[in-house]
Amino acid sequence: MADLAQHLRTYGQIAWLWIRAAWQYPTSFVLLAVGNGLITGLDFIGLWIMFAHLEDLEGFTLPEVALLYGSASLALACADTAIGSVERIGTYIRTGRLDQMMTKPVPLLVQVCADQFTLRRLGRLTQAGLVFGWACTYVDWTPLRALVAVSMLVSGALVFFGLFVGFSCIQFWTTDATEFANAFTYGGATVTQYPLNIFPREVMVGLTFVVPVAFVNWYPCLYLLGRADPFGTPEVFQFASPLAGLLTMTAALLVWRTGVRHYTSTGS
Repeated sequence: MADLAQHLRTYGQIAWLWIRAAWQYPTSFVLLAVGNGLITGLDFIGLWIMFAHLEDLEGFTLPEVALLYGSASLALACADTAIGSVERIGTYIRTGRLDQMMTKPVPLLVQVCADQFTLRRLGRLTQAGLVFGWACTYVDWTPLRALVAVSMLVSGALVFFGLFVGFSCIQFWTTDATEFANAFTYGGATVTQYPLNIFPREVMVGLTFVVPVAFVNWYPCLYLLGRADPFGTPEVFQFASPLAGLLTMTAALLVWRTGVRHYTSTGS
């Protein structure tokens, strides 16, 4: 636990250096953050326009879809803001920057995640938070539902943490597979912004047991909305997001350790 606290403190110190550097150009910083929020906001405007022509989407109304959209986007935004730099590990390998990092007395994963830390993604975080907050006004809250909502956001971020790290590790062997990793991180977030019962059962099984993004928001949101799973999965799945987050993170860290052990410099 003491090591974890030290790693987090080191991460914060590196991230703070990058924030101070970015703040030297405040106008650029603000424009990037606002632009990021507007671009991601277009996704929800598209949903809003779609519901102008539909009463529901496979039984889900606009506020219910907004709850799915907001929770998935918030989880992705937290993970992307905190460790989004890990997807550039292929560039670090090709340029020899990873070799430089490995000579420093700081854990490699901490350096990679904190490198080029930027708060411009606050735009995405703010936009997702606004949509989630609006959707929450339609939820019939109880203490247990509030607890499930908090655990959903934390667990969802952990799942995306794991996907960012795990799939980025492929670049230890390929040196460039960023888009492959993006298919599971950004792609996974896009899929979970919609009710998953619009997809075939086979897709749903894959999103539960192979790439567990269904636990980011689908199962806990069913509990928040007081709905049964259209696919008939056990009710206990609606409370299993924390376990899915921990398992995904553990698997990702094991893959990271394997990748680092098998890493050989490109000689750049």
